[in-house]
Order: sequence, then C-alpha cells, then structure tokens
Amino acid sequence: MFFAEPARDSLVAGGAIAILGELLRIWASGHIEKTHRLATGGPYAHTRNPLYVGSVLMALGLLVAAKHPLSVTVGLLYLAVFYPFIIREEAKFLRDKFPDEYHDWALKVPLFLPRVTPRGPRASKFQASRLLANHEWRSALGLAVLAAFMVWRLR
Repeated sequence: MFFAEPARDSLVAGGAIAILGELLRIWASGHIEKTHRLATGGPYAHTRNPLYVGSVLMALGLLVAAKHPLSVTVGLLYLAVFYPFIIREEAKFLRDKFPDEYHDWALKVPLFLPRVTPRGPRASKFQASRLLANHEWRSALGLAVLAAFMVWRLR
C-alpha cells in the first residue's frame, strides 16, 4: 500500500468493497466458536469460509482504492497464492476435528464462492459476545487504519 495512488472515485469504490468484506467478517465472527463447534449458520450456510471471503473482499477493496499497478499486482498474487493454501489447511483441520458434521455440511455448502441461497444444517446462531471473543475488532481497526492511510495519500 506504500505505492498507493488513490483517487476520490477509487476510494469510494474500494471503500464500499472493503466495508462489505468487514460486514461479512462481523456476521461470520458472531457465529464461530473456534475449535469448539462447527459453525454452519448465518454466512456459513452460504460458504464454508466467510471469514476468508470477507478478508479477500477487504483486500480487493484496498487494492481498488490504492489504484497502483504494483500494489494491485502484488496484492492479487498474494491472494492467489495464500488463500487457496490456507483454505485447504482449514478444511483438513475441520474435517479431522468434526468428521461427520463437516462431511454433511461440505456436501451442501461451497468451499469459497458463496451460494445465494443458504444450505446445510444452519445450527449456529449469531451472538454479539463472540465478536469480542474472536477479536474481530482487530480486523475493523486494521481496515480503519488502512483507510486513513489511503485518505492521507489522496492526491
């Protein structure tokens, strides 16, 4: 992001995409009880990886806002290399930790690209207390800091 060359229109478009990503992360974080129970409700009925989908949207939003070819190229390469690897690792972990539940859920819910209509067991419910427990404030704070940097870089 050091090479960012944002313009007003790229900040608006990128900001909207990034905020959508953070909202998805907030929704997902309110459902998840890491390593204790498999989250299948809310956004987890649309994609098995809503936190990653949200993070990718946030990153894409920042790349749109940055509007610099080097930042965009490096950012897209990072997303293309890192996320497929980490998503496979996460799937293996969940499959091993919750074998029966994961199998049934995975048959109905896509790994990454969300379904429009929810599927699967939808057992988890949103709880605001999980947002703090899952430290989602760090993601929101990081987005706010990067947004402030982009506004500062606005020319």
